[in-house]
Amino acid sequence: MAVIPYNEEEVKLLARLIRAEAEGEGNLGMLMVGNVGVNRVRADCLDFKNIRSIRDMVFQSPGGFEAVQKGYFYQAARGNEINLARRVIRGERFHPATNALWFFKPTGDCPPQWYNQWNTGRYKSHCFYAPTYSDCPSVY
Repeated sequence: MAVIPYNEEEVKLLARLIRAEAEGEGNLGMLMVGNVGVNRVRADCLDFKNIRSIRDMVFQSPGGFEAVQKGYFYQAARGNEINLARRVIRGERFHPATNALWFFKPTGDCPPQWYNQWNTGRYKSHCFYAPTYSDCPSVY
């Protein structure tokens, strides 16, 4: 059962996003990016109060994903990434992105905080950041 609303076009949209943001991180890295996306749709807090769909989340501006500004994002969704997108839409979560709303790729170590949010861990080149439960209970 899905944890967020979706349609088939949005599954493909999420699949394109996770590939464009994290293909070099392998399937697990792409799943974690998918967790962040799903969490943003679930969140009713901070920068995500008006995000209610996958489309809203992918194209949020400001504060959205850098990948949507690159041509690679606009290539057709592929089967592997579609399957990964379906998994996170169904609620599968992967640490350190379990409750994360943000991630980025630093040039060195992960800072303990990023935009006042705490680091939850690193997977390959991406650092993940989550709000506190009191700031955003809907992602917990």
